[in-house]
Amino acid sequence: MNAVLPRFLKSAYRKEPIISALITMGVVDALIGGLDDSWSLFAFGLGTTGIALAFKLWRMQQRPPLPDEPVVQHYLPSNSSSPPLPIMTVSKKKPRQ
Repeated sequence: MNAVLPRFLKSAYRKEPIISALITMGVVDALIGGLDDSWSLFAFGLGTTGIALAFKLWRMQQRPPLPDEPVVQHYLPSNSSSPPLPIMTVSKKKPRQ
């Protein structure tokens, strides 16, 4: 679990840095406002987070679907047409006595 959250956050910030920053700011404002009994800051944080999430969902709907991956063209055959080379062995000569 510990390794999943940082990977998710990194990928989210790389894909959409502005939206992710707005969501983070909104959540932090909501936490500070909720813990400090500042309801205006809490409402501002929830509003910022909600607007950022709505904008993210709207952008996801505007995005065209990803095209199917094209077939990879291989320039070399998977198997060699020439016969395999023989295995070389080192013959050890017996020393003269």
